Amino acid sequence: MRITGEPVFFKSSYSSDRVECVEVAPLPVGAALRDSKHPDRAVLGFPSSEWHAFLSTLGDDATS
Repeated sequence: MRITGEPVFFKSSYSSDRVECVEVAPLPVGAALRDSKHPDRAVLGFPSSEWHAFLSTLGDDATS
């Protein structure tokens, strides 16, 4: 998946002040993830179908 433009990343509210977490950016075609400790490194992109399948395995808390 090619990510164009500048995605806006955010940490989960469950992360609080932790440094070791991932950040997610919603995209029109899915989502992008990156390591919060190294935001300048690689970004993983997931198509909508894969991202929604991942969220569905987490349960209702992940989508609210």
